[in-house]
Amino acid sequence: MPSNVTLPPKENALFKRILRCYEHKQYKNGLKFANKILSNPKYSEHGETQAMKGLILNCLGKKEEAYDNVRKGLKNDVKSHVCWHVYGLLQRSDKKYSEAIKCYRNALRCDKDNMQILRDLSLLQIQMRDLEGYKETRHQLFTLRPTHRASWIGFAMSYHLLKDYDMALKILEEFRKTQKKTGYDYEYGELLMYQNMVLKESGDIEGALEHLNQYESVICDKISMKETRGKYLLILGRAQEAEAVYQDLLSRNPENHEYYRQLELSRSLETENERLGLYEEYQTKYPRAMAPKRLPLNFLTGENFDTHLYKYVTSALRKGVPPLFVDLKPLYSNPEKQNQIEKMFDKLLTNLTEKSSFDDEGKVKESPTCLLWTYYYLAQQHDHLADFTKALELINKAIDHTPTLIELFMLKGKIYKHAGDPEKAVECLDEAQSMDTADRYINCKCAKYMLRANKVKDAETMCAKFTREGVPAMENLNEMQCMWFQSECARAYQRSGEYGEALKKCYEIDRHFTEIIEDQFDFHTYCMRKMTLKAYVTLLRLEDELRSHKFYYQAAEVAIQTLVQLHDKPLQDTDNEAEINADDLDPSELKKRLNKAKKAKKKAEQEKAVKCQENKKKEMHNKSKRKGDDDAESQVKEELIADKLARTETPLEEASKFLEPLLLLVGNSINTHLMAFEVYIRKGKVLLMLQAIKKATAIDASNKKLHSCLVRFLQHIEKHRQDLSDTILKVVESSMPDLIKNTTASKLNDSFLASNTADLHSLLVGYSLQVCLDPSKSEQAVNLLKEFPLAGQTLADSRAVFEAFQDDTFGEAGSAAADDYKAKCGAHFPLARCFKDPQELQAENHTDSLTTDMDGLAVID
Repeated sequence: MPSNVTLPPKENALFKRILRCYEHKQYKNGLKFANKILSNPKYSEHGETQAMKGLILNCLGKKEEAYDNVRKGLKNDVKSHVCWHVYGLLQRSDKKYSEAIKCYRNALRCDKDNMQILRDLSLLQIQMRDLEGYKETRHQLFTLRPTHRASWIGFAMSYHLLKDYDMALKILEEFRKTQKKTGYDYEYGELLMYQNMVLKESGDIEGALEHLNQYESVICDKISMKETRGKYLLILGRAQEAEAVYQDLLSRNPENHEYYRQLELSRSLETENERLGLYEEYQTKYPRAMAPKRLPLNFLTGENFDTHLYKYVTSALRKGVPPLFVDLKPLYSNPEKQNQIEKMFDKLLTNLTEKSSFDDEGKVKESPTCLLWTYYYLAQQHDHLADFTKALELINKAIDHTPTLIELFMLKGKIYKHAGDPEKAVECLDEAQSMDTADRYINCKCAKYMLRANKVKDAETMCAKFTREGVPAMENLNEMQCMWFQSECARAYQRSGEYGEALKKCYEIDRHFTEIIEDQFDFHTYCMRKMTLKAYVTLLRLEDELRSHKFYYQAAEVAIQTLVQLHDKPLQDTDNEAEINADDLDPSELKKRLNKAKKAKKKAEQEKAVKCQENKKKEMHNKSKRKGDDDAESQVKEELIADKLARTETPLEEASKFLEPLLLLVGNSINTHLMAFEVYIRKGKVLLMLQAIKKATAIDASNKKLHSCLVRFLQHIEKHRQDLSDTILKVVESSMPDLIKNTTASKLNDSFLASNTADLHSLLVGYSLQVCLDPSKSEQAVNLLKEFPLAGQTLADSRAVFEAFQDDTFGEAGSAAADDYKAKCGAHFPLARCFKDPQELQAENHTDSLTTDMDGLAVID
């Protein structure tokens, strides 16, 4: 049908009703009206009606049929802005934002002043951070609707995001003049705070301060305004005015640590006594505030420190403050203060045990709970200092004192976890959880400990107590984006060798971050309408670096390590091979059967995946019928099949997908570049390997893992020198870090070993590389590691050596020495489960079972 043909009045009225039905989510009615128009032979190929029918079908979950109708409509009326707009909406629903932008631009060629298309285009441009295009679109919207508030705000923000502050400020000031000032107008105040933010970012601190002073009376967010003013005054060196601001803020909130620090700066306090005077002043003003009592402990020394620490600690022990150790833990980084704290608590424990008092004379008798909390604190202290036997002794005394306190069992589990016995840690946390089954925090903590012990099913059962009924806990936790649980699951599966399940959890976390980025769409119009402009700009900047979050980093780390492992040692199809008896078949028949079994397994997996996908589509389609959800189909995602993920044919490409955001956003972490090296060395990308080690060297040249990368890089260059082009060799030689210039892999490693004779971790790295370079030295390396004294070494390093002996790192020599080294470590780390024989573990379990039975009999008696 020619594009210039228009519908007669009756059909045109029906078409308008289709639009209204779409806007009100009355999809069935809309579809009925569309079919009514298209059933008329004269208008059966009316492009815009076909396009609208496709859009409604898409909302009903019929994606393929929707695309067919929209494409037909576009073919029949290629110059219609409606058809192009609808095609863009379909592309947007499939998250194909670049394609959707192209469709919107084509629609604007047909109707350049269409407000709805321009608004949709601007949303996609800000979502994709096409800031230049966003500026042009917002300018066009501003030109068409200069009276609309959103036109002004969007236009100003487009310049602000491009860092053209002068133009943004001019637009905002002109817009501000048009606003009517009522009594209490929070939106007007937010506009002024946003204007002030732009002034500050432009570098005009003086102007920003004057702006705050000018509009102080109409800005509603007084706290934010005063905090901003205080920062400006300090930057400008106007200390007395800044002091008055922070005094006012402290009168509102005397527990804010940052206010005290800024007040110190404004008063130019330098000596210990001057700073102490400030805090004593506020202790008198606000006697119930804890901050002015705690902060002086950071800088006091000697007797002053002892005096104030005694007051602070005894007050907390009387009140029964469980996180007292967490509060004082930063002080342990100073050896002198650590010694003073240890002496004070030992003295307090002695006095409480012997005299039930804090002081030596025993004049003031304390409550029995003071002794309990002293045991609790000291157990945490010894756990922190890795004296696990003493920590357990103290926490057991605390439990004997008050066996109903949940925190004691949680701490006991924590001690066992640090001591290397995750099984007993789980038992303690499970007991704590059973004492208060309605406490979600303890429930989550118990689940986390179960995951650390690789008990994924038990953890899922534990979490099921707080998830939605009728839905599997794992599915509900994924739906709720519970990333701490999924991250711990991924690591548990990785430790257990279930690489497919580990990757599945990593991909689920990756999808959560994608969803969070897509959820920006809800805020692009909302924030401009509600004038929460500062928060909106902060949101945009957060989204730009979202994948630097620790949850994504942890998931990416597990995924990269797992995929690299799968590249080195791909999974074998052992299931099918085990079912076929090779002894009864000749080689050709065996090969045929194996191939047939592999094909059957692959087909079954595909059918299962298709069936699950269809079930999900049906479920979402039913939901869309009930709720009228216009984006139902877009929620259906490809199912993640663990076995399929573990058997990927391109593990390094998949690893690179996780690596790219880290290189972009977390380049300041050395582990990012070390992971990049592991991927690049397997790809044989010499220049990218060089780039990774150069960046890692700039961050921390003494890193042990970096040394391994440097040695392997030199070995790779030596081995493949003939295969590399002259250009690449020239670049490598000119850009090589000074640390590895004019040396070989062997010389660099020998030098490393010579300079790290007292560190077990360094020696493990060095000797592992030595054996890799010269396998004949494996026995010598094993003997040196086996004889190395364990005093002062960590459990993690000792376990790493033991695991290296068990695997193929040191060959037969390592395997032969594993049992002796295990016995040596078991004597040094008596609580560590990994160094115990099965007989010891069985005996311990039997003893625990008898103890439990005796406890039960005692209760009955």
